[in-house]
Amino acid sequence: MTVIPSRVLCVCLGNICRSPTAEVILKTIAERSGLQLAVDSAGTSNYHPSVAPDRRSQHHALQHGYDLSALKARQVCDRDFIEFDLILAMDHANLSDLQNWLLRIAPQINKERSIAKLALMSEHDPVYPLQSVPDPYYGEAYDFERVIHQIESSASAWVRHWKKQI
Repeated sequence: MTVIPSRVLCVCLGNICRSPTAEVILKTIAERSGLQLAVDSAGTSNYHPSVAPDRRSQHHALQHGYDLSALKARQVCDRDFIEFDLILAMDHANLSDLQNWLLRIAPQINKERSIAKLALMSEHDPVYPLQSVPDPYYGEAYDFERVIHQIESSASAWVRHWKKQI
């Protein structure tokens, strides 16, 4: 039986396109369904510390009713593996990076502490089953729209999955 998480971290490479979009969409969809989740986002790299989400991500998200403007990029840190119940990777490379990170720090983590579960954003998504959320950074408007639609689908799938646990 899956436990409904209370703290979820969404992770992509730079934390300026996909993961901040996922943070806001997942939180919004969860709240609309009556689930209260603390949702945050981070990147596996430290390419954009304290930078706002990409202006194109902000623009397309806002067109769908999601405001990313208050967010700032940050890198995943060791503490995230303890403070979050679930870490959702946007793609297979990010998931692999997170798994390797966890293996590296696992010996340092107290065995009595809970360690976050790692999963793909699309793990329960019937429309995009186990598919990576493609990075739109070098893409066109269509790519940013695709990210929003895929994340909405995957976030809804997670919420349905959690609601079945109630």
